[in-house]
Amino acid sequence: MAASLLAGIRVLDLSQYIPGPYATLMLSDLGADVVKVEPPVGDPMRAYGAEGGGVSPFYAVMNGGKRVISLNLKTREGKSALLDLLAVADVLVESYRPGVLERLGLGRAVLENANPRLVHCSISSYGKNGPLAEMGAHDLNCMALGGGLSVSGTTARPVMTTPPVADYASALQASLTVAAALLARQRTGKGCYIDLSMTDTVLAWQSWVITDSLRGGSIARRGTGESNGGLASYNLYETSDGRFISIGADEDKFWARFCTAVGRQDWIARKSEPAPQTALIDEVQRLIGTRPLSAWNALLGEVDCCFQPVLNPGELPQHPQVVARKMLAPSGTGGGAIEALYPAWIDGRPPDARPAYRDTDAASIRQSWSGAAAHAG
Repeated sequence: MAASLLAGIRVLDLSQYIPGPYATLMLSDLGADVVKVEPPVGDPMRAYGAEGGGVSPFYAVMNGGKRVISLNLKTREGKSALLDLLAVADVLVESYRPGVLERLGLGRAVLENANPRLVHCSISSYGKNGPLAEMGAHDLNCMALGGGLSVSGTTARPVMTTPPVADYASALQASLTVAAALLARQRTGKGCYIDLSMTDTVLAWQSWVITDSLRGGSIARRGTGESNGGLASYNLYETSDGRFISIGADEDKFWARFCTAVGRQDWIARKSEPAPQTALIDEVQRLIGTRPLSAWNALLGEVDCCFQPVLNPGELPQHPQVVARKMLAPSGTGGGAIEALYPAWIDGRPPDARPAYRDTDAASIRQSWSGAAAHAG
């Protein structure tokens, strides 16, 4: 079902690495026909972690279901081929710095003239205006400036996140905005230009912590707030074998069940102690540290107290919940790569398996698109 929601929508993807390619991967999973346009040397991700001169498995899982072509946009022929495809495309996704498309002779006026119905989504670190617009950055920088790092981590220091949150969050923001723009086009008949900043995407999540900070609250102080390490009932604890468990007993009933299960009913009334609950956290940690992860799984696994073990990546494919949701599958390209599929069941059906990417050429794409029916929307 998911693979039919955007059927008939044609997407050109000029982006590299994660944000743009993951956005178009989601569009492809929803049924769009995505063509990834790469320079003659290819997307640098092709070589990331590749062995023996082959294609990186990370590239393969980021581009499943897409067709891939090579164009040199610095040449007249390459630019002409791209404009020919853009004339019949619905969506363009790219991640160039401001001014790059203009220097290639593919500025906004050119694109609008080629196809006024085109939905053009440009993903960049800081957006197309402002003092940092032309500066380089990666996920870590966008997380830092957007407020995504300062409140997460220990009281001593923030922590870097993996997978890269700004990359994936901006990809999801892009795919959502593109879908909304396509819906709007059904009413107006016109495309639009989407200027999407990775930093803005992170910043959009910060209303709560900014408000708390301006009011002098504890959430914005790392390791002391209600959701970042200041409460015993909402925390991570190390087991005796060096593993970790999560307790997310935010509500009183869950905390009471946890305390009862571990034989410490005296902790129940202490849930309301002011944060940071350093003494109570230390007591809970001392108890959790007396047993291995397997023992806590056995004791708490069936207790409805918002407990879960912190799984290692290699444990995910075998977890019964992951298996039941049919979220992971071997990549169609082989090589031992595992793909996480589209994260939604639609009309009772699990996500569809994702075919491997296919290398092809611009002429083949143009031929297949010219023979298709009128665009959806």
